[in-house]
Amino acid sequence: MAYFSSNQLDHFAAGYPNTPTSFRHNLEDHPLLKVERLAQLANSLPEDQLEYNLGAIDIDQSDWKNTPGTGLSVEDTLQNINVSGSWVALRNIESDTQYKELMMACLEPVFPAVEALRGKAYRPEGFIFVSSPDAITPFHFDPEHNILMQIRGEKAMTVFPSAHERIVSPEQHETYHLGGHCNLEYADEMAAHGKTFSLTPGDALYVPVKAPHWVRNGKEVSISLSVTWRSEASERVRRIYLINAKLRRLGMKPGLADKNKKKDLVKNLTGKVLSRVGVL
Repeated sequence: MAYFSSNQLDHFAAGYPNTPTSFRHNLEDHPLLKVERLAQLANSLPEDQLEYNLGAIDIDQSDWKNTPGTGLSVEDTLQNINVSGSWVALRNIESDTQYKELMMACLEPVFPAVEALRGKAYRPEGFIFVSSPDAITPFHFDPEHNILMQIRGEKAMTVFPSAHERIVSPEQHETYHLGGHCNLEYADEMAAHGKTFSLTPGDALYVPVKAPHWVRNGKEVSISLSVTWRSEASERVRRIYLINAKLRRLGMKPGLADKNKKKDLVKNLTGKVLSRVGVL
């Protein structure tokens, strides 16, 4: 079944890979995306593929280890999501055969446009987010290209530029690629740089690689499906920041990736060589 029309895929392609872009899908009534079925999925997933905590948290939750938990099991959290005041992420759903089929049915029509613009797409992954009314997903970024599809309820996602030093410093990018967490520090003066997208069932939003964002849920339970992939562009950024981290340790002060094409070309090629010999 086609979950995006050709016209909607054209909307997506017009923004890829650098511009947050909204379009439409037709997944709202899929049986795999009902709360009861998601509780079954959660119960079958290993612990490292589950993340759940209280939803009444600050936008700035950069000290992610201190995010308050729910005190419930993930299954109980989901079964009572309307009153549990929680935020739940089911990660790498492709480990389940049925959910992998759903994920790939969403991604396969997207990949021809993606690969025509930025080369091979690979490492497809899927995530499902279930949130209680008024829950907050704190300020963070992700290393993948991401299409978020709203299935149930409403939410507002505020997305920021992926390359803006007042929002995320070069050092923060480097720390992340050295194994740091994706949560970021947030300050009110950043708000002017964000664009808010209101998502209702049937809405899809393309979020570029490492575009910082945060989410406020609406007054009802929210369910969202996120399908992601990597590209040569996303891997190039990773390699550049890992090289920059090495340069910083030598006393240099490298800036953001993709600001100096000649230097970044050298860093990317160096990163490829070091990766091949297992040094990066």
